[in-house]
Amino acid sequence: MQPWIVVGSPENFEALRKRQFDVGAFKSSRQRQAGEMQPGDRLVYYLTGDVQFGGIVEVTGESFEDHSDIGLESEGKPDEDFPYRIQTKPVVVPEPGHYVEVREITDLLDKTRKLGPKKLGMAFRGNLHKISDGDYEVIERLLKERA
Repeated sequence: MQPWIVVGSPENFEALRKRQFDVGAFKSSRQRQAGEMQPGDRLVYYLTGDVQFGGIVEVTGESFEDHSDIGLESEGKPDEDFPYRIQTKPVVVPEPGHYVEVREITDLLDKTRKLGPKKLGMAFRGNLHKISDGDYEVIERLLKERA
């Protein structure tokens, strides 16, 4: 199992919630990374602006290309359709208001420890990031406590 962080807006996260997290969708620039994902991998959603971890889903299928509209929007590319997709199912997704505040746990994660809360944005540039099993376990535990 490879854990990943998916960086996206809270609005896109809610669009996926409406679909009951049946699919993960990635920008056209992330074809290679989406293609690396395998069933059993975990996707941790990092919500930009809110600076929170919103939930975790499990990859249940192989990646595929689909250009149908699923309600996701990109600030940088208004016509982006997030064409690289992968089937998923929820693992732990707390209700809004019960997410994990990343600024409060920077010292617990290898990915953020050296940056601290003020330079946190540097850790989450780009749409997809592989993370360590240790970081994943911390995030999963904290999300489960809030679910």
